Amino acid sequence: MLKDNLIMLRNIHGYSQEAISQKIGISRQAYAKWETGMTIPNIEKCALLAKVYGISIDSLIRTKSIEDIGLIPPAPKDKNIWGSVTINNRGQIIIPKGARDLFGLKEGQRLIVLSNKQGIALIPNETFITNMRKAMEYMSRKNEEI
Repeated sequence: MLKDNLIMLRNIHGYSQEAISQKIGISRQAYAKWETGMTIPNIEKCALLAKVYGISIDSLIRTKSIEDIGLIPPAPKDKNIWGSVTINNRGQIIIPKGARDLFGLKEGQRLIVLSNKQGIALIPNETFITNMRKAMEYMSRKNEEI
């Protein structure tokens, strides 16, 4: 529910009720009522809240839950939290259908596996090759300038 997202987002961003209410031009008491679910913000205030938190209005008003975790905060704008997956005994995972559809992933398509200390990223092979070619061309031009 909206009230859960308001509490999570405010805490994640380190705002007090007073600070967030000042950012959107309302009283702290009015904001507190939104967090308790006593009242709800109008669409203009939802738009302001979404802008402050860098999310969409849709993400602001919908709650998402992940098995074994519970409610999760809305993802930043143009980013997604797809849920959790389980690695099977062969190291395989199933990419959620919504993610496959969004990125046009098809059976048999090759993905490049990248990582850093925080996690793993999957990038379609074609995208990776295109980006690497662009990077190599850029470096080649830079070397010619020197």
